[in-house]
Amino acid sequence: MNHYIHDSVQLGDNVKIGHFSVIEEGVVIGDNVVIGNNVTIHAGTVVGNNVSIADNSVIGRWPKPAKTSTVKVDAELPPLRLGDGCNIGANVVLYRGSTFGDEVMIGDLASVREKCEIGRNVVIGRGVAVENQVKIGEYTKIQTNAYITAYTTLEDHVFIAPTVTTTNDNFMGRTKERFKFVKGPYVKRGARVGGGSILLPGVTVAEESFIAAGALVHRDTEPAKLYIGVPAKPLRDVPDREKLENQE
Repeated sequence: MNHYIHDSVQLGDNVKIGHFSVIEEGVVIGDNVVIGNNVTIHAGTVVGNNVSIADNSVIGRWPKPAKTSTVKVDAELPPLRLGDGCNIGANVVLYRGSTFGDEVMIGDLASVREKCEIGRNVVIGRGVAVENQVKIGEYTKIQTNAYITAYTTLEDHVFIAPTVTTTNDNFMGRTKERFKFVKGPYVKRGARVGGGSILLPGVTVAEESFIAAGALVHRDTEPAKLYIGVPAKPLRDVPDREKLENQE
């Protein structure tokens, strides 16, 4: 045997486990799960049916922040849960205390921190970093190398293009006062954020807003408006044909 499975692990039917993988105590794995080589699944993790986890991924790890970090680890973090049909890429790191709905796809080299809530049919692209206490709604797509800061909310059917940056601290770590104001962006249903855009702390991107590539959003937007520039300013209305309600 060239992998380790704790005696308490509950394995479903037709589970395939690659070389040198480790599955710790109390893990529950559903039916028809494929686990690649050198995967670690930490204690208590719950994996649904028809899940695929590619090589070198770490699932359900405990957070361990730096001594200077303002993040406090909750000793009562519940185990990580993966819904049915999730597809986890290679070299992915998912932290304990987060939940993932059915049919979530996570690309290679992505990471999702603790206390995140990920809805069903979400796509998190290659190299995306999702920090702690983020909420992501159903059918939202986050593309390659985007950065989703802590305390951000993305509602359903949001589109985040490559290398988008979200921020949550106007003081950039210099004062104690900042703790009262730390807040990520709130991106509402159907909004689209173009490549390389920056969303400043606490801004609300309204329903069906369209943020052009490279824009800097420093104030709340209006629904169904196209915004461009630095700082972002409204240019025109989003055409009706592009709205969610008119998609097949």
